[in-house]
Amino acid sequence: MDRCIFHVDVNSAFLSWSAVKKLKEDPGATDLRTIPSAVGGDVKTRHGIITAKSIPAGKMGVKTGEPVVKALAKCPDLVLVPSDFETYRAYSRAFIAILKKYAPVIEQVSIDEAYLDMTGTEDRFRDLILSGDPFPVCAARRIKDEIRDTLGFTVNVGISSNKLLAKMASDFEKPDRIHTLYPEEVPAKMWPLPIRDLHGCGSATAKRLYSLGILTIGDAAAFDEALLQSFLGESAGHYIHRSANGISTSPVRGTRDKAKSYSNERTLSEDITEENYGERMPEILRYLSDKVAGRMQRDHVRAGTIGVIVKTGTFRRHTRQEGLERALNRADLIEQTAARLMEDLALGEEGLFAQGETIRLVGVSGSGLDDSPYEQLSLFDLLAAPEEAPAEASAGEKTEEPREKAPLDPGEETGTLEAPASEKKRDEKKRRLDAMLDQVRGRYGDRALRKGPG
Repeated sequence: MDRCIFHVDVNSAFLSWSAVKKLKEDPGATDLRTIPSAVGGDVKTRHGIITAKSIPAGKMGVKTGEPVVKALAKCPDLVLVPSDFETYRAYSRAFIAILKKYAPVIEQVSIDEAYLDMTGTEDRFRDLILSGDPFPVCAARRIKDEIRDTLGFTVNVGISSNKLLAKMASDFEKPDRIHTLYPEEVPAKMWPLPIRDLHGCGSATAKRLYSLGILTIGDAAAFDEALLQSFLGESAGHYIHRSANGISTSPVRGTRDKAKSYSNERTLSEDITEENYGERMPEILRYLSDKVAGRMQRDHVRAGTIGVIVKTGTFRRHTRQEGLERALNRADLIEQTAARLMEDLALGEEGLFAQGETIRLVGVSGSGLDDSPYEQLSLFDLLAAPEEAPAEASAGEKTEEPREKAPLDPGEETGTLEAPASEKKRDEKKRRLDAMLDQVRGRYGDRALRKGPG
C-alpha cells in the first residue's frame, strides 16, 4: 500500500494568530492578514527582527528574519504588532487537537506545522468520497475547513506519498489551499521551480548551485550526483540530488526521540559584519536564546553546556561552547553566555572578523542535559538565601511561627539578654555554610575544600 502523507502548515502563523485575537477583541478592527503587517521587534522603537509577515507584506519584499528597519524601508506603511507567545501556544494546541481527530500518527515539527500519516484511513471519509474527489483531497478539505471555521485561521495542506513532497506541495500557492505532489507529478510541478524553492536548500547553497548553472530543481535532478558532492560536500550533495528527484524515505514519527541537545539557528537575509555586529547580533542572540529556553522549559530539562554556532560567508561552520557550573534553562542566562562566546568567536584578536569573514547563519545550543526534577544549588545560592528565613527544622523538630516580642517593661527582670539581630544573621549564615561544607566533604573527602591564602 502506498503511503498517504499530509503536511499541514498554518498560513503566516504568528501574524494570523495575532489577527484572529485582535478580531475577537474588536470585530470591527482591520484584519492584519489583509494589509502589509508583521510581527516582531520592538513596536515602539521599531528595532529588532521580523518573525512573521502577512502575504501583502511579502509582496512588498518584506522577509522573515530581516531587521525591522530594513523592512520599513521597503514598506513604510508596514503595521507592526508585538509577539504574543501565550496566544500562539493556545492556538497551536487547538490546531494540533483537530489534527489528532483525523490521523493515527502525527509528527509535530514546529508550533505551526505537522506531518500526518493518513495511510489506511479511507473509511473515515467514506461519506465525502461520494463527492467525486479522491480520498486524500476529501480528507484534506475536511481538516482544512474545520480549522478555518472553528479556529478562524487558514492552513495549507500538501499531499503526497512521502514527507518531502508533501512539504513541497504545502508551499505552493497560499493561503487556504490543498495541493498534491506525487512522484509522477514531480517533472511537471516541481522541476520548473527555482532551485532555492527546494526544501532544505538555503539561499547560500542556491547561490553556489547558480554558479554551476543549476537554476531550477530540474537542473539539480539531472546533474551528476558525484559532481554535486564534490562541490557541496558528500552529505549536502547527496541530499540535494535525492530531494530534487523527489526521493525521501523518512517516516512520520508519532513520538519524539529524547533530545540530546536543543538548538535553534537562523540564516540571515544579510550577512553580519564587524560594522553592524553591535546593532544586529544582540537581537538575534536574544531571539534564539528565547527559543532554546522555551523548548527546554517545555520539556522540563536544563542544559549544562551552552554553545553558539555560525556559518560564514565562505560556508565554513564554527562553534564555541562553555560548560556551566550548574545546568539551567533561563533565557537571560543562556543569552549572557551566548553573547560572551559569540564575542570571542567573532570579535577576538583571532576572531572571524579579523580573518576577513562575515556571518550568514547564527545558532544557539544547549547540551549536557539534566532532566532531574531537583536543581543543584551552589554555595553562593545557599548564602544568598533570604537572611530572615527561619532555619529548616530537622526531622522531628517542631517549629513555631515567629512571634513579635513584646518590649520589656523597665522593671522586668530577664535571665538572659537577646542577641542583636545582626549577630543572629551572621550565626545563621555561618550555620548554612558549615552545613554545605559538611555535605561537600562527606561526598568528596576532607580535602575537597581548603582555605585559600590570605
